[in-house]
Amino acid sequence: MADKRIATYDTTLRDGEQCEGITLSLEDKLAIVRRLDEFGIDIIEGGYPASNPKDVAFFREVAAMDLRHARIAAFGSTCRKGVAAADDEGLVDLLASGAPVVTIVGKTWDAQVERALRTTLDENLRMIADSVAYLAAAGREVVFDAEHFFDGYKANAAYALACVGAAVEAGAVSVDLCETNGGALPFEVEDVVGAVRAAYPQARFGIHCHNDSGCAVANTLAAVRAGATQVQGTVNGIGERVGNADLLTVIADLELKMGLRAVGSHSLMQLTSLSQYVAELCNVSVSPHHPYSGASAFAHKGGLHASAIARFPEAYEHVNPAVVGNGARMLVSELAGKASLLQKAASLGFRLEEAEGGAQAVLDDIKAREARGFTYEVADGSLGLLLMRHLGIYRPSFTLESFRVIVDDREDTGALAKDALSEATVKIHVGDARFVATGESAGPVGALDNALRMAIVESYPQVAHMELTDYKVRLLDESQGTDAITRVTITATDGVDTWGTVGVSENVIEASWNALVDSLEYGLHRARVRAGK
Repeated sequence: MADKRIATYDTTLRDGEQCEGITLSLEDKLAIVRRLDEFGIDIIEGGYPASNPKDVAFFREVAAMDLRHARIAAFGSTCRKGVAAADDEGLVDLLASGAPVVTIVGKTWDAQVERALRTTLDENLRMIADSVAYLAAAGREVVFDAEHFFDGYKANAAYALACVGAAVEAGAVSVDLCETNGGALPFEVEDVVGAVRAAYPQARFGIHCHNDSGCAVANTLAAVRAGATQVQGTVNGIGERVGNADLLTVIADLELKMGLRAVGSHSLMQLTSLSQYVAELCNVSVSPHHPYSGASAFAHKGGLHASAIARFPEAYEHVNPAVVGNGARMLVSELAGKASLLQKAASLGFRLEEAEGGAQAVLDDIKAREARGFTYEVADGSLGLLLMRHLGIYRPSFTLESFRVIVDDREDTGALAKDALSEATVKIHVGDARFVATGESAGPVGALDNALRMAIVESYPQVAHMELTDYKVRLLDESQGTDAITRVTITATDGVDTWGTVGVSENVIEASWNALVDSLEYGLHRARVRAGK
C-alpha cells in the first residue's frame, strides 16, 4: 500500500487564477512552475493557449525551461459541434502550444449537452471521441476532464458513463472526474467513482473537486479510496467561488494519513514554504489556520497545554510539524528551525555557523522582523543581506543622504484626461564621492529606481543590466486604513539571477525605497560572486 503512487496535477495557474482578486504576471507563473517542479508535481496546467497574450508567452517561455520532473499541460475544450477535430481552431492551438500534455474538458451531463451546447447526446459523444483521438494521434498525452460528472451521473448514469467510455476508447491516458459545482459529499463521490471504476476497470481515473460544500479535500481522498490515481487541485485551494481542493493538503493527507506516495517525504518538507511562496506571489496571505502550512497549524497556548506539549506532543499535534516544513509555536511570532535556516543560508552561499551568536542569533532577528511585518519567503535578496550583516561581511555599496519624490498631476484639457508624472531626486554617497540624480516615471517607485540607478551607474555599471520585474504592496492591518503598516516586495533580475526583496514601513514610499535598495545591493553582491570577487 505504501508503495502505491498517486499522480499530482496542479491547476493553480489556470483554475487558481480564476479566484477573485488574484492575477498572476507571466513572471509569477514561471516562478510558480519552477517551485512546483522542484516540489515534485507531475503535471502543471498552464492555461488556455492563444486565449490571451500572457498565456501565449507562457507556453513559449516554459518550453525553454529545464524542468526536472513536471510536465506542462495546455487546457482547452472538445471540438465544436458540427466541426471535425482536425478543423477546430481551439484544438489546433492546443497542439501549437507544444505542451506534452493536453487536457480537454467535455460535457457529461445530458441536460448541459442539450441546454448549454444545444446539440444532441450522440454529437457530444462524437466531439469527445474525435477530440481525444486527434490529440492522441498527434503524440500528446491526453487528459479528459469530465465536466459536471457527478451531477451528470445522478441525472443519467448510463450517458455519463458513455462519455467516459468515449474518452477512454479514443486514447485518453486519464479521465478526471470533475465535481464541478462543489456540492457533492464524500460518500457520494466514493460511490460514484467506485461505479465508474467497475465499469472501466482497465482505465485510469483522476478527480477534480471544488470546495463549495467545504468537502473538496475530503471528496478527493474519497475518490482515491475508490480507485482514482490522479488528484487535481491548486496550491492553498485558491479558485473561483470558494476555491478548489487544496492540492498541498491532499498530498500531505495521502502521504501521512493514507500511506500513499505523491511527492515523497523529502519534498513534503517543502510544503509550508511552497504554500507561503505561492501566496506571496498571489499577493494574499495563507490563513494562519490553514491545514499543515498555516502559522497556527501547530501553535499552542500557554498553561497546561504548553506543559503537556513538552512531555507528549502527539496529544496535540496530529503529525510532526517538521515533516511538512512547519514548526510548533508557543509564542505569537514565527519559530523557524535551525536546520532549515542553515540549509537556506547554504543555498545562498553563506556558512551561518560563522555568524556571531550562530544560527540562533539570526533566528531571533528574523523572528523580531517577522513580528514587524517582514517576510523572507519570496525575499532571498533581503535575507541574503541580513545574513551578511550577521556574518560581518556586509559593506554597503552606497549610502543615502536623502531622497524626495514629487507627483505632478497634469491635466490635458483638450483630451479631458489627466496624466500623473512622478519625479524623484536622490542624493547618494559612494565612498567619498557624492552623487545627485533626478529620475522620472509614471509612478513614484519607477522614478526612485531610475534616479538611484543614474546616481550609481558610473560607480557600478552592472546596474544597467538589472531591472524590476514585479512590485507588490500589502497592507498588513487593513483595519488601520491609510495608517496601516505596508509591506512591499520587489522581484528583480539581471538576466542571470532573479531575486526578491522586501521593505516594511508605515510609509509606502519608504517601504518601497528599502526594498529597492536591497534589490540593487543584492544584485551587486550576486554580480561580484559571479566575478569571483
